[in-house]
Amino acid sequence: MHPATLDAVNAATAGLEVVELNGGAAPPADAGPAQIRLAVHRGSAPLVVPGDAFDLLLTAQSSAPSPWVSVPAVELDAVIAELGAVVARKPVAASVLAQVLRMGPRLSFAEAIVVESLAYSMLLAGSGFRAWRTATAARVRPASPGPRVRLARESHLLVVTLSRPEARNAVDARMRDELVEALEFALVDPDSAPVELRGEGPAFCAGGDLDEFGQAAGDPAAAHAIRVEQSAARLVHQLGGRAGARLHGACVGAGIEIPAAAARITATHDASFRLPEVSMGLIPGAGGTASIPRRIGRERTCFMALSGRAIDAATALDWGLVDALEAAT
Repeated sequence: MHPATLDAVNAATAGLEVVELNGGAAPPADAGPAQIRLAVHRGSAPLVVPGDAFDLLLTAQSSAPSPWVSVPAVELDAVIAELGAVVARKPVAASVLAQVLRMGPRLSFAEAIVVESLAYSMLLAGSGFRAWRTATAARVRPASPGPRVRLARESHLLVVTLSRPEARNAVDARMRDELVEALEFALVDPDSAPVELRGEGPAFCAGGDLDEFGQAAGDPAAAHAIRVEQSAARLVHQLGGRAGARLHGACVGAGIEIPAAAARITATHDASFRLPEVSMGLIPGAGGTASIPRRIGRERTCFMALSGRAIDAATALDWGLVDALEAAT
């Protein structure tokens, strides 16, 4: 890309527009479509939900209602600076994230999956992801025997268990395909049994297998076709009220994006949830921009994805990312 063109792209995408809201009605954010719009509320005045004007909303008030994210007053400026640094490091991914999330409320679940995949596949070919892949060497692991996903009937349930505990159930292509196969069976199960997703070992799922990231970067069109066709989140959503999930430990990337499409999620008190993809020059790519906003709203989803911060089980329950907490078994 010509340097002048690259400068123009960076100028259009690198902005974090911060608007202070400390009383009265929220003013509209004056930002271009590629800017990330952040509203900040520091005072004690009543919170006003400013419609669709902003991508993120931070407040110093505790236990703030949706779509606000509560941050202790002493940490507020540090969090704003942190978000600004993320946008500066990965401007294109951050901008694309905001744009995809803005479109979500107008789309069906299936349409949102397609839009996410188009954006993700484009970013795979981008300089932001290439820089991350160059700096993060892929490891070569010996192939582990046995299935990646187990399907079993348990009482009245059809249980789908991620079974790669030695890798904290990281989702590689083989696990993805086996999970899709299990969910496709569940959709046509003659008993129409309730379906429950589980994970074997200390974590429900550590997300996508980082050692496989980028293998399809040379052919973004094929990557898009595969991602849409082999979308586990789409199938979980199609199961409707039959789909549930029991989560524990680390639930990273795909480890929350896929179960968030289920009708009911139970998590243990030690569970934590994180979306790290923007730091890699990407956006959530396992259905998260479709599933998670339907539970917690696009603004809180944007905060999770831009900050990369883990949220604990109590916060997940308060936000509606999970429906109930239980003791670990």
